Amino acid sequence: MPEADVAKVDYELRGKTLTVYMYLLKHGRAAGVREIQKELGFSSPSVAFHHLDKLVSLGVVEKDEYDRYVLAKKVDTGVLQSFVSVGGFTLPRLGFYAAFFTTIAAAYLFFNVPKGTLDLYALIGTVGGSAVFWYEAVRSWRRKPF
Repeated sequence: MPEADVAKVDYELRGKTLTVYMYLLKHGRAAGVREIQKELGFSSPSVAFHHLDKLVSLGVVEKDEYDRYVLAKKVDTGVLQSFVSVGGFTLPRLGFYAAFFTTIAAAYLFFNVPKGTLDLYALIGTVGGSAVFWYEAVRSWRRKPF
């Protein structure tokens, strides 16, 4: 995708348009205007159509033969860069780092507490890293755009 198109998608993909895009991404199947209107609580089908039409003009959504909307391609711009979709769930990327550091900290404690050979710097590094990544992952989750 050319850089100008990426910038346009990044600018346009926000608010309710982003909500519609995330709905299509999460469900992974074609959806109609009225379905999106009802599921997302829009006041009328024309609101849903407006945002779907915007996504079509950006080239990230297309119509199928039944006039339902389906994702044409996934985009990873702006606020979506800090999230990853796994099995239908959208999770903050920092959560994976938090889980990694938590596992390392637990393994370090499990193997070294019985021996009495704890190193203060290793303890601070693993537990501190884990705490910082969990804090940032939760902050990302609370600010999620969808």
